[in-house]
Amino acid sequence: LPELGATVLQPRTSRYVIDLNRPPDETPMYPGAANTELCPTHFFTGDDLYLASHEPTEQERSRRRNVYWRPYHAALADELQRIKALHGYALLWDAHSIRSCIPWLFEGTLPGLNIGTANGVSADASIAQVVQLACQAEPDVSHVLNGRFKGGYITRHYGSPKDQVHAVQLEMCQVLYMQETAPYAYDEIKAKKIQPLLRSMMESALAASATLYEK
Repeated sequence: LPELGATVLQPRTSRYVIDLNRPPDETPMYPGAANTELCPTHFFTGDDLYLASHEPTEQERSRRRNVYWRPYHAALADELQRIKALHGYALLWDAHSIRSCIPWLFEGTLPGLNIGTANGVSADASIAQVVQLACQAEPDVSHVLNGRFKGGYITRHYGSPKDQVHAVQLEMCQVLYMQETAPYAYDEIKAKKIQPLLRSMMESALAASATLYEK
């Protein structure tokens, strides 16, 4: 990422404390489907995260919003504004990882790379197109555009092509670079194999963004 000139904003707090990719009012991202919460009460296995009657109270949820959620989003908004002022546009690449199989959230196994542009609302179609083309160059790695995961709060809230801000979410299956079960070890061999494709995806997205604003 430093070689690409990218700014990196990385949370330091577990998603089990608060999910920064969920709206503060907890509106479901995927109506009609299973959704994770702003302050999760379940592990990704579906098991309870808290002992009975020890779930976060509304007061605690409000505290977490103020301590963790609001500062993160203030920093993100400021950085997007800075980049847009510098270049005339901004590309937000919202990177996440996920288990390839989570039965209570979705059936079956996810594609390795899940690209989301909120069904084309958060980024220009040309950006999604070149990202897909980069993926197609590696047929051994499965991918999908706007499948089960189309982009969470960050992608949908900040992605606004009419305002020269384009947002792409990537949900990458953990099996591509680590063990998905205990001890959850990082796999350097797998990681080195997937890194060139990730770089190609981001470079393609950056190039397509620049093309949109060529004078």
